[in-house]
Amino acid sequence: MMVSRTAQMEQLLDLPPGYTLVSLREYGDAFAHGCSIAAEAGAGTLVWVRRYDLVEFAVVLEPDEPLASARRAFFAGMNAIGDAIAVHCPPEREVQFTWPDTILFDGGVLGGGQLGWPKDCREDEVPAWLVFGVILRAADMAHVGEVEAASGVALLNEGFEMVDTEAMIGSFARHLMTAFDQWNERGFDPVARDYLARLSRENAGERRGIDVNGDLLVGAAKGPPERNSLLDGLAKVSWYDPEYRAPKLG
Repeated sequence: MMVSRTAQMEQLLDLPPGYTLVSLREYGDAFAHGCSIAAEAGAGTLVWVRRYDLVEFAVVLEPDEPLASARRAFFAGMNAIGDAIAVHCPPEREVQFTWPDTILFDGGVLGGGQLGWPKDCREDEVPAWLVFGVILRAADMAHVGEVEAASGVALLNEGFEMVDTEAMIGSFARHLMTAFDQWNERGFDPVARDYLARLSRENAGERRGIDVNGDLLVGAAKGPPERNSLLDGLAKVSWYDPEYRAPKLG
């Protein structure tokens, strides 16, 4: 899903070969910008918004299968950011997901992931690109009141002595490459297993799986599984506050 490209600007992040950096000022929108340039920029383009209070970036992917199944790249991205947070977080703190796109840290909403694709692409067509985006709250935002900010989760408030944004994004990039290598060599099952291991459970005994179109299948010992639509879940972006353009508080 990733192809090498020659960097067109100075690499401000320690990214592995195959990535090209696009850096935006603090008022930029990494996900929207990534979607707007994806067709021309190509796979491996990583858009980074340089902010102190958010970890915000997006990466362009080029899938080789129809859109209906290619959306499963979202789970590889979620695994990669989950692993990157876990590498840099204090010990005995847990990174979890709620279906499908919310990232929890120590039980609170830290941020989430997004997935974009060409809107004119049919489900049975191979999309020219996908964009996976992430926003995490790194520190309390200056324009948010103290009481309101206390209801949220930020890396600096959760035992991180400092937030090394550059190192965390570099770690994500490496974990993402590893996830796609694993997918290519062993199929999607290991990617699904790693995602489901972090996905919060409603019932301890439930059986869970990810269908070929990315839907979550949840079942008991008997009977057909309940289907949770990936498309519907991504459309809600339930972790995101459009007013602050940041993860929700509380």
